[in-house]
Amino acid sequence: MLIVVRHGRTEANAAGLLLGRADPPIDGLGRAQAAALAATVAEPHGVDRVVASPLRRARETAEHFGLPVEIDDRWIELDYGRYDGHATGAVPAETWAAWRSDPTFRLPGGESLAELGTRVRAAAEDLVADATDGTVVVVTHVSPVKAALAWALGAGDDIAWRAYVAPASITRIAVGPTGPVVRSFNDTCHL
Repeated sequence: MLIVVRHGRTEANAAGLLLGRADPPIDGLGRAQAAALAATVAEPHGVDRVVASPLRRARETAEHFGLPVEIDDRWIELDYGRYDGHATGAVPAETWAAWRSDPTFRLPGGESLAELGTRVRAAAEDLVADATDGTVVVVTHVSPVKAALAWALGAGDDIAWRAYVAPASITRIAVGPTGPVVRSFNDTCHL
């Protein structure tokens, strides 16, 4: 099983900021979310491997699983470029329109959803063998979770605009000889 989770909340998340490559820690609520997340995911069969984005909020969440954390840069959040750390309202309407209509659109100084999708698909494929025979947890961010969903569904990168991913949510993807199957998405029952 491949379990892709979003990190616990940060103060910037709570403030509604675009939080790409900025590197704040999880806050008090985020730590409680991470503990609940780890306890829920570990039941009933445990976790065999934990992979995380290199960003602090993902690493801190991953540490709650009590296993060595492998860092994989391909699970890092989308690069929002010059809008990183800004409120969503700071992005001009014409930029939003271009971004939402074209997965290859790159925010100024940032990266496109298509570029993110390419790296996340490769990262997910690299975990298939271990996730077929065991449980692999990936602790990542909102955009890579959406890209993993697109990979599992065989959908395009524009699915990102049609999916919501809550902090500390769980997405379960079974993998096997017939390919990935989404078992659950954006599960927050543990919170």
